[in-house]
Amino acid sequence: MESSLTARDRVGVQDFVLLENYNSEAAFIENLRRRFGENLIYTYIGSVLVSVNPYKELEIYSKQQMERYRGVSFYEISPHIYAVSDNTYRAMRTERKDQCILISGESGAGKTEASKKILLYYAVTCPTNDHMATLGDRLLQSNPVLEAFGNAKTLRNDNSSRFGKYMDVQFDFRGAPVGGHILNYLLEKSRVVHQNHGERNFHIFYQLLDGGDNDLLTTLDLERKPQNYHYLVKGNCPRLSSVSDKNNWKVVMKALSVIGFTEEEKLLNIIASVLHLGNTQFGEGEEGETYITTETQITNLAKVRTMISPLDFEQAVSARDALAKAVYGRTFTWLVEKINQSLALKDEIYHSGKGCSVIGLLDIYGFEVLQHNSFEQFCINYCNEKLQQLFIELTLRSEQEEYETEGIAWETVQYFDNKIICDLIEEKHKGIISILDEECLRPGETCDVSFLEKLEDTLGGHPHFVTHKLANGKTRRVMSREEFRLLHYAGEVNYNINGFLDKNNDLLNRNLKEVMCQSDNQILSHCFRREEVIDQKRPEMAATQFKNSLTKLMEILMSKEPSYVRCIKPNDAKQPGRFDEVLVRHQVKYLGLMENLRVRRAGFAYRRRFEAFLQRYKPLCPETWPNWHGRLADGVSALVNHLGYKAEEYKLGRSKIFIRFPKTLFTTEDALEAKKPDIVIVIQSGWRGMKARRRAKTRRQAAELIRRFIKGFIYRHEEYCPENEYFLDHVRYSFLKNLRKNLPKSVLDKNWPTPPPSLIEASEHLRRVHMRNMVMKYCRRVQPEWKKQMMQKVVASEIFKDQKDSYPQGVGRLFLDSRLEREQINLKVIQTLANDKVQYGVSVVKHDRRGFKPRSRQLLLTNTFAVLVDRTKLKQRIDYTALRGISVSSLSDGMFVLHLPNEDNKQKGDLVLHCNHVIELVTKLAMMASKVNYVNISPGSIRFAMARGKEGIIDFVRGSELKVTKGKRGHLLVTAPRINST
Repeated sequence: MESSLTARDRVGVQDFVLLENYNSEAAFIENLRRRFGENLIYTYIGSVLVSVNPYKELEIYSKQQMERYRGVSFYEISPHIYAVSDNTYRAMRTERKDQCILISGESGAGKTEASKKILLYYAVTCPTNDHMATLGDRLLQSNPVLEAFGNAKTLRNDNSSRFGKYMDVQFDFRGAPVGGHILNYLLEKSRVVHQNHGERNFHIFYQLLDGGDNDLLTTLDLERKPQNYHYLVKGNCPRLSSVSDKNNWKVVMKALSVIGFTEEEKLLNIIASVLHLGNTQFGEGEEGETYITTETQITNLAKVRTMISPLDFEQAVSARDALAKAVYGRTFTWLVEKINQSLALKDEIYHSGKGCSVIGLLDIYGFEVLQHNSFEQFCINYCNEKLQQLFIELTLRSEQEEYETEGIAWETVQYFDNKIICDLIEEKHKGIISILDEECLRPGETCDVSFLEKLEDTLGGHPHFVTHKLANGKTRRVMSREEFRLLHYAGEVNYNINGFLDKNNDLLNRNLKEVMCQSDNQILSHCFRREEVIDQKRPEMAATQFKNSLTKLMEILMSKEPSYVRCIKPNDAKQPGRFDEVLVRHQVKYLGLMENLRVRRAGFAYRRRFEAFLQRYKPLCPETWPNWHGRLADGVSALVNHLGYKAEEYKLGRSKIFIRFPKTLFTTEDALEAKKPDIVIVIQSGWRGMKARRRAKTRRQAAELIRRFIKGFIYRHEEYCPENEYFLDHVRYSFLKNLRKNLPKSVLDKNWPTPPPSLIEASEHLRRVHMRNMVMKYCRRVQPEWKKQMMQKVVASEIFKDQKDSYPQGVGRLFLDSRLEREQINLKVIQTLANDKVQYGVSVVKHDRRGFKPRSRQLLLTNTFAVLVDRTKLKQRIDYTALRGISVSSLSDGMFVLHLPNEDNKQKGDLVLHCNHVIELVTKLAMMASKVNYVNISPGSIRFAMARGKEGIIDFVRGSELKVTKGKRGHLLVTAPRINST
């Protein structure tokens, strides 16, 4: 409201409560017209939002706009659907009470778009995680699915909702959306089999034919032309220039995917079967028997196991249409159930609903007055009567509670109480619905005319009920004998009684139900339960079912704190910029907006909490400017006395001020506008003084800082004291900050920043901790195979590093699990070893102890011993426990000696071997034998035991190439080349 005070001259008022002539309908509509002309489609009546459909895209729904309204007081900025959304959300969070937003208006007024905008606001602005983001997507994507199956083109709207929808959005304690649930009301099933001229069937039929690919249509035995289907030609409007059925088909298929739907094929089979059912034609024989004349359609319908019982021609057509309506209607209900399953609470904590708060959205059909009004319009308008009754009751109650809370005397407001109309429709035994049910159940001949006669007998004389028979001469000239008129709160509506009984019965032939129960299509078998066929109890009539569901809806709404969005269509042609005053006046009347305004005013145009009023207008009084430090009520009293308010112009409640006349408020606002230049000067001088003081303070702090730094530098070598504490702390902080940016990235990086003297010990501790942490991280990432490799390399390093010339070259290569393929080891050898599995094998050259003659052998290592193999024979077994040591030279040769026990003369002596992979072999052998410390590296010669206690010697010298020869004195001479370390 505050934002509307200064904008009132250019675009009327943003809150109708501020209208001077608030009892004038003409002034109300003129304010709407002026704002509509400026593309300002939203206006408040207190907390109620009035929305006028612009019929064009406006740049007012961006994410930036959402942020603009997020967390802002309701009246601080201009009216918007986001303001209602945010105010409702914050009320739910702060008061921990369930909320609901009631969106009403006639077809084409923008109700569905309003509910989409609210859902989008919550999806974008509420706290979220991955699961909640998915839920938000599903909430949004439920709209195109429900629109495809529940909306249709009517004379008034290209996307008219032909069902009512109430959606609960559930929020957890953090305010994040965690679940949702949809209730649907009174789908207009009759549209499946009949449409008025210029109207269409439900969108999904046209979307399937236009958007489905050729393979899909072939599978469903469908053709692209809607004109070929009996149920799609009644309205003679197969295509719309404003709607792309092909694009909408893609949107619906994507939405089904987002929702998690997996049964598209079964669902589309049902949609196709309804079209085929509509093309099923009947003929009548000479003796009155009925037969089917369209065999092709019956072949297609066999997919859903359809059957027609012996009926006359009219009964057969009626049964066909009843089946089509039942199949579509129940499938729609099933679809809503599937959407609810995808929106259901996933967290066990919230499954009971106890941990959740709820915001409900009611998007339901508006009051309908068509050229031909039938059973559907009767139910829709009855629903609007109930909602209007609730609206007035809740509005009056909230206003009355506010006045009582504030201690202000309540002034009686005159308004039309439509309870008399609700009773006329729903009263037990005497209401229209009871009479309709009774007539449907009455034995004997019943028809729509007998129903009308019963209404005349029972309700004749009621001030809101008229028929041709009961009317005066003037009314009779404009009423058919087949109509009755109800004087609704929104005006008079004539209802044609033809079809009332059939639509209320809504019965389906028992044989057809039984056949549908047996359908192979799982959706249909779910929709038509076997118990329904067995149960002999007659189901409730359609009107009674609707009345009961409305009663439950009213209970839901009464349990929540309501907010209202009233939608208005500016013209019937859906043209942007066109404002039809007669049409708008009619909607203002049946939406009860004038009553709502009178209730809201109740004598006072403006009410605000003391702190808000004082904060806005305190510059107008010297006592309250710039700040008031006493009681708020006293401050407001001082302010209004200074402004010269008269006693009849205002009242002070316990926490709010109530101003009676808009003129008083506008005068106050004008005084504030006139005062603003003076306020600006005061603010400017205060701001400049504050900036100057801030700059001076900053300079003083800078000078003090420099002094402390210099003093600290002088005393930097002293013990920690007040003179150097700042400097030393800064040095430590700088070192740690620098260290954080320059920590080593790997265990091989030995760089470390030089610490100041006071942090040497801490620096070393941090270095060790960081190194240990890097090593732990590195070790966790090492795979088992690589770990085994590294362990062997570590052992090799312990044995050979800096002691054997070939170590760098040998350790630089991968150690293999074996140097022999399995096929290279003789099968007889493997069988001889039996359970002792070969862990490693390598080719070696054995030098005889006498003469050192070279012989090719294989050395195989098992877990407990090693064997020397000559082709198929095991020449020698070396138990690891008996191995006394392993000797190698320090040169680059591959010679090594295995020292074996020689206590008696039977021993053959030590083994002298040569291997091209000596580093690898000796490492593995030492590890498997647990003899790492038994490896001896000799720089000049190796002595080894020969048979019968003799001793042999191997001499090692450097040379140009590797040679093994017999030298002087019977020694074995090994010449090894020098290997470059590079």
